[in-house]
Amino acid sequence: MLNHLLDWLKELGLHIPGAGLFHYLSFRAMLAAVISMLIAYFAGGKIIKLLRKKQIGEDIRDLGLEGQMQKKGTPTMGGLIIIAAVLGSALLVCRLDSIYTLLLVVTTLWCGAIGFADDYIKVFKHNKEGMSPRGKLFLQFGLGLFVALTVCISPSIPTERLVTTIPFVKAHEFDYSWLSPFRGQLGVYCSWGIYMVMIILVTLACSNGTNLTDGMDGLAAGTSAIVGVALGIIAWLGGDALDAKYLNIMYIPGSGEVAIYMAAFVGALLGFLWYNTFPAQVFMGDTGSLTIGGVIGVTAVLIRKELLLPILCGIFVMESLSVIIQRTHFKRTKKKYGEGRRVFLMAPLHHHYQKQGIPEPRIVVRFWMIGIILAVSTLALLKIR
Repeated sequence: MLNHLLDWLKELGLHIPGAGLFHYLSFRAMLAAVISMLIAYFAGGKIIKLLRKKQIGEDIRDLGLEGQMQKKGTPTMGGLIIIAAVLGSALLVCRLDSIYTLLLVVTTLWCGAIGFADDYIKVFKHNKEGMSPRGKLFLQFGLGLFVALTVCISPSIPTERLVTTIPFVKAHEFDYSWLSPFRGQLGVYCSWGIYMVMIILVTLACSNGTNLTDGMDGLAAGTSAIVGVALGIIAWLGGDALDAKYLNIMYIPGSGEVAIYMAAFVGALLGFLWYNTFPAQVFMGDTGSLTIGGVIGVTAVLIRKELLLPILCGIFVMESLSVIIQRTHFKRTKKKYGEGRRVFLMAPLHHHYQKQGIPEPRIVVRFWMIGIILAVSTLALLKIR
């Protein structure tokens, strides 16, 4: 918005001192991060007071975890802080005529609405299960389909070749047409279909993976901020022709706007951590976790790095796998032995370590450290071939 305002003033013959700084991605990225942090900090306190006034508190189920019941009544739906900070900063600093910005704004609002509805049902309808899993998946599928169609149809997004980035191979490219069993025009249609299915799966996986990780103070916000930094750096490099050529990665014109949006995203998460670190003054709820996951997934798709997510988002992968393994093994052993058996003391994985008596802050910081290692490894893979 500020870009458009400055351009309009320039057309009127008014020259604002320092306006040239807005032509630099580095300045706009730093400004976006600072603005979102300030919005999260100042708006966060007011939103928390409002949530307490409305008695929108977390209803805790007693799972036998240390310190768990002390969190009862802590305000939830704090994801509103993240959404307000991200959108407030992005709408000011990002270019609103960029298809990348528009898609990320739509993703933030779409996932935020799903999470808000889920939290609303839990808090005001006193239904601990919230929105039905099928309903939630259907709405997430709708977002994935919308993003997939936009990516494939929009002339502003280069899709002449359906390629994405993978490590260890020459040029780091994987072409989705290789997965098509057909050739000719039918093969082209099949390749597009495979690519759209991948976009939908990435959107669903990231959104729900982040949701499962949100179980300790600062865990989801901290690990997501680390992922956001890595994605922002990759978007920055891919949007610069010289850097992309040097690293031999895909050059994606206009993806610098994704880097600026991710700067706002990371700033919002850091501002939210001011209130969410142990002991948390507010929980993000599904309003926040679904939004965070959706933004991460769509960002990876837009900069053609979706196949790097299993490494970059290794924390989310481990958390999701722990739940899948636990449930599958429990059902299989119950059918076989008449009594279900567990692989982990409790799933998701962070609760397994909590059951072992490890203090919650220590688990969170260690997960952050693993997230940093995974993020650095992902960036390093861009040079390994």
